[in-house]
Amino acid sequence: MLRSVILAASRSARVERLVETAPFTRGAVRRFVAGTTTDDALRVSGELTADGMAVSLDHLGEDTVTPEQAGAVRAEYVTLLGALAAAGYTPAAEVSVKLSALGQRFDEQVAYDHARAICAAAAEAGTTVTLDMEDHTTTDSTLDILAKLRGDFPGTGAVLQAYLRRTEADCRDLATAGSRVRLCKGAYKEPESVAYQSGLEVDRSYVRCMNVLLAGGGYPMLATHDPRLIAIAEDRAHWFDRGAGEFEFQLLYGVRPEEQARLRDEGYTVRVYVPYGDDWYGYLMRRLAERPANLAFFARALTSRR
Repeated sequence: MLRSVILAASRSARVERLVETAPFTRGAVRRFVAGTTTDDALRVSGELTADGMAVSLDHLGEDTVTPEQAGAVRAEYVTLLGALAAAGYTPAAEVSVKLSALGQRFDEQVAYDHARAICAAAAEAGTTVTLDMEDHTTTDSTLDILAKLRGDFPGTGAVLQAYLRRTEADCRDLATAGSRVRLCKGAYKEPESVAYQSGLEVDRSYVRCMNVLLAGGGYPMLATHDPRLIAIAEDRAHWFDRGAGEFEFQLLYGVRPEEQARLRDEGYTVRVYVPYGDDWYGYLMRRLAERPANLAFFARALTSRR
């Protein structure tokens, strides 16, 4: 029921106007979204890199339904990458790309061609691209496109979601030399047939997948805000003889900044996932609709700087 309400609100222009003009909402948006423009993304990237953080920038927009929209997303990323290089923020700043924003849902070849152009721009800028993972219906397509891109751009990063039952096996396939893999819990609402449903099951899967990645030859990127999982990751890194520069932690912009600073001060690479763009309303609402429990998560993040 709550998910349906949130999804209905995400499609309501009236609710969007109310949300956009509410003082509380403006504070929330500034906390979790860099802004709407390329300049906003550059400003926040500069602040974070100056503070010793790495950055992964996500241009918001997942509802691409036309070739023109897909082309505009590609152009934005190419422009952004050129600006990051010119400002001297690479290689600390990279980009995260959702293939659905490049046309994956209506033409996989178009999505691949656009992703390839973005990877080429990233290589020229001296940085990398990570392909975000979305709902389970696109997992095989995303991994197929990843494999093709890695033929010419081996540093292209993958994202795997611990709540999917298949992910431990995917980790084994991708834990190879030079392979960059971001492991997250997963945020989409998925059926029990393909995804673990309880928090405990997801956490256990995350630890199993983390073990596979840390034991392998790749470069694990551990995306979590969970204090217990972060502590386990620190312990397992020692267990698998991983130096602080041989993996990284990833956290969302605006979430647990003091923990981000602590990890940085301990010598770990900390990459902050920074969304920006006009579609901030849709981004926040979709994140809540995918897992309504996120309402409590964002509320806690707003009232705490820890």
